[in-house]
Amino acid sequence: MRRKSYIFSMILVLSIIGIDMKGQDPTFSQFYANPLYLNPSLTGSAFSPRLTLNYRNQWPSLADNFVTYNASYDQYVPDINSSFGIIFNTDRAGSGMITTTTVSGLYSYNLKISRNSYINAGLQGSYYQRKLDWLNLTFGDMFHPVYGQIYPTSEPSPDKYSISFLDFSAGLTYTYRDVFFGGLSVNHLTQPYDGWYNDNSTVLPRKWTLHAGGIFDLEPRTRGRRSMEAMTLSPNVLYQQQQNFKQLNVGLYLNKYPFVVGTWFRHNFENPDAFIFLLGFQQSSFKLGYSYDITVSKLKNVTGGAHEISFTFQFTSPEQSRRKNEPMPCPSF
Repeated sequence: MRRKSYIFSMILVLSIIGIDMKGQDPTFSQFYANPLYLNPSLTGSAFSPRLTLNYRNQWPSLADNFVTYNASYDQYVPDINSSFGIIFNTDRAGSGMITTTTVSGLYSYNLKISRNSYINAGLQGSYYQRKLDWLNLTFGDMFHPVYGQIYPTSEPSPDKYSISFLDFSAGLTYTYRDVFFGGLSVNHLTQPYDGWYNDNSTVLPRKWTLHAGGIFDLEPRTRGRRSMEAMTLSPNVLYQQQQNFKQLNVGLYLNKYPFVVGTWFRHNFENPDAFIFLLGFQQSSFKLGYSYDITVSKLKNVTGGAHEISFTFQFTSPEQSRRKNEPMPCPSF
């Protein structure tokens, strides 16, 4: 257990002093089950009022792991072809040693460019607050090889233990009928200062996200429409880059109402990271999903992977929303 705690402490300290790990955002494996977090242009993509809850427990075998909570609400306003949303996100690293809380407001506009094609443009404004519990951190120079932790650390304390700032993001999504979808988003457009020291050398780097996929029928349509009960296959790709950090997710979903199963492979362009497996259950008004990340990197024997749970509730059923608009052809999870 001490080895696991030491590994986590090293990761946490690197993230504090800004060595090769500057300001990476929390990652969700069920990225389409958290659409507003993925891309602000997906705000209102269900064309009905939607509440989304997400929970992620990363590296649960470590004494001090990473836990992220996310809640969002979005609603489409047909009279102005626009949607509005809000996100609450809390990320805790090391049992609260570093806690980041974010509140975001979102807006998107739905534009029909042809009979079968739509473009959505989205904007996001966020308020960040990050707190550091410095007194409860432990460093390598504090440990005696026999008696354990007995020395004070020689690490310089930060200039401040709490930081807050405003941040802005934007995104675009293109959809073709109920077959193809793709999107691009950029987070942290202004790259705000995000450091514990007053040297202004640490900023929150821009995060680029590119996602695309398709939904293919495995059963005949009824009068040209895909029924909710129809079996479909949906291959997907997600690429994200934040400064030197790069990550690629490739996978697919198999949907046979009311169940969804999915699998992905995640790679960071230096080493393979994880295999991800999903089981989802959906009804006309809600969706519930569970996924597990099987770590395949060098940390596979100590981290315990990652657990993730998602819940989505639509206050108006998809059948009712079809009176004017079809939901975007994105996967449920």
